[in-house]
Amino acid sequence: MLKVVVDATPVDSKPSGVGFYIANLICALDVLQKEENFQLGIVYQPGLKNWLRGEFSLPESFQHYSQQYLLPLPVRISDLLLALAFKPSLSYFEKYFGFPDILHGTNYSVYPSQNSLKVMNIYDLTFIKYPNYIHSVVKTYTERVKRCLQWTDLVLTISESSKKDIIEYLKVDPTKVYVTPLASRYYPNYLSEEIAQMLEKQANYDFSKPYLLFVSTIEPRKNINTIITAFNFLKEKYKIDHQLILIGKKGWNYEPIFTAIENSPWKNEIHHLDYLSNELVALFYSIADVFVYPSHYEGFGLPVLEAMTLGAPVVTSNTSSIPEVTGDAAILIDPDDYMQLAEAILQVISDSQLRQDLINKGKIRANLFSWERTAEQTLKAYRSIL
Repeated sequence: MLKVVVDATPVDSKPSGVGFYIANLICALDVLQKEENFQLGIVYQPGLKNWLRGEFSLPESFQHYSQQYLLPLPVRISDLLLALAFKPSLSYFEKYFGFPDILHGTNYSVYPSQNSLKVMNIYDLTFIKYPNYIHSVVKTYTERVKRCLQWTDLVLTISESSKKDIIEYLKVDPTKVYVTPLASRYYPNYLSEEIAQMLEKQANYDFSKPYLLFVSTIEPRKNINTIITAFNFLKEKYKIDHQLILIGKKGWNYEPIFTAIENSPWKNEIHHLDYLSNELVALFYSIADVFVYPSHYEGFGLPVLEAMTLGAPVVTSNTSSIPEVTGDAAILIDPDDYMQLAEAILQVISDSQLRQDLINKGKIRANLFSWERTAEQTLKAYRSIL
């Protein structure tokens, strides 16, 4: 029987980004293993604080998995070893993975091991293509990824756009790169009417006011300043009634974004809401007049898929992976042109037929993506190297 071990280390209590993908992938693979006759294990590394305290237990969300493995090193130290050490000395650690057929490194690295085939996730190449958009920690990825590629048997990525970048910038053999698209955390009719009404009372917002919505980490790559510029223009020239809501944790270098909000004549109509529950975010998606996402670069663009799933009409970038996700179900704009963004928003809020068409097409498009399909494609990728 095929034995697979997946690295679950990036999953925390409030997963986003990579952690969100891994949590959903593991859950879907767990369901699939019964019918597909393979065995799923998970490996976990303690955080530095827990390691220093000698606390090595797996998080509660993983306790029910029968095949659990613990690598008794914090990520900081294992990353250092990956950067400095040589392959033979690192293969010492493979005993901590239970000697699987497939070892799946989920966060831009995978350990060398003599007995297992190695699979590594590379989600996007922001750290190479747009180093000005990333935190200094991520700048260390390039050397680590290149080192791991020396012993990686298969690279998994999340879009054809990222695959193209991996082949071009990292010179990886195209036959060694496999695309497994993501899926939404939501499904159609995720919120019942009853729950939606209850959440409206809880939410710190007056839903009688229409709004434009952005959901993602607050950081330069997401191009939020262009949203604010377009919003200011629409307020001034067209006197639109809308508020602007930005939902997301602060990432890095977010100060200029909050300065732009502070300098806006309509700053009282721009609201930043921090990390919210899945249900509250779903409520904001489902009532939004327009979901705006002029990101400069994405490996996939999950918020766009979430918005389409929950019936928000989407205006987003014509760059990187985003057109793969939207197909013809969104208005695509040049993210560097705030006027294009403003005009597209105006079109959607002024034309109810266009808005409804985008909602309908978005829901149909979103149906093409599911975590079951992601897991099936991932298993197919594993088996392609056996």
